[in-house]
Amino acid sequence: MNSTPEDTLADRLQADRPHSARVWNYLLGGKDNYIADQQVGDVILQMFPNIALIAREQRRFLSRAVRFLAGEAGVRQFLDIGTGLPTVDNTHEVAQRVASSSRIVYVDNDPLVLVHARALLTSSPEGACDYLDADVRDTDRILEGAAATLDFTQPIALTMLGIMGQLPDSENPQSIVNRLLEALPSGSYLALSDGTDTNAAQNEAIRVYNESSASSYHVRSPERIATFFDGLELVEPGVVMTSRWRPEPVDGDSSPSESTAVCGVGRKP
Repeated sequence: MNSTPEDTLADRLQADRPHSARVWNYLLGGKDNYIADQQVGDVILQMFPNIALIAREQRRFLSRAVRFLAGEAGVRQFLDIGTGLPTVDNTHEVAQRVASSSRIVYVDNDPLVLVHARALLTSSPEGACDYLDADVRDTDRILEGAAATLDFTQPIALTMLGIMGQLPDSENPQSIVNRLLEALPSGSYLALSDGTDTNAAQNEAIRVYNESSASSYHVRSPERIATFFDGLELVEPGVVMTSRWRPEPVDGDSSPSESTAVCGVGRKP
């Protein structure tokens, strides 16, 4: 029997194995996940309950960073790599509330993200919103596809939240960030966050996750994550815990002392 697009999608979904975007969705209280994702999510929550807090803090950082970029920094173009499943305050929604003409390209390679993105990530009439089904490692494909929506002669904000942890050091994640930034003009920005290796319980929970997941996650030291911003002008307050990057009153339930994720925003000179 010939395969159909639906068969191909079903094969890629791998519903019997946890995937990072779906586990993260479960930790955020979403419904777009499967039993395998829920089971691993529950194990992680038992071993490291603060993982749910980290998930929420990362989404809040995204909102604050995009508001800064579209507002104070005046950026009108966003390249969001490692999009994850749509939730509240997605990049285009935050950016277009500040400036309705903002243009956004989302990039992810999870097939469930693709299905939801096509259905839910709709732009304002004045702006644009597109989705690329691509792996972060395939930088040339990402840049070529994004160029159909974004003007690479004007500043672009590159957002990479939780995505660098998907890559082991053996794949030289620094070179991936460098390649993407090289293609962006002066005045562009990088907003990046990732989990650190500063908590033993979290590290053990991630080890258990890596044993059963279709993908693996690799935590790094805060100092190592900060090197992704080498050559950029860091925006105050620099590379800090996600809850400490320009916090707002709505973030009142954050717990900075218990956070193990760091973030930052840097400008390309």
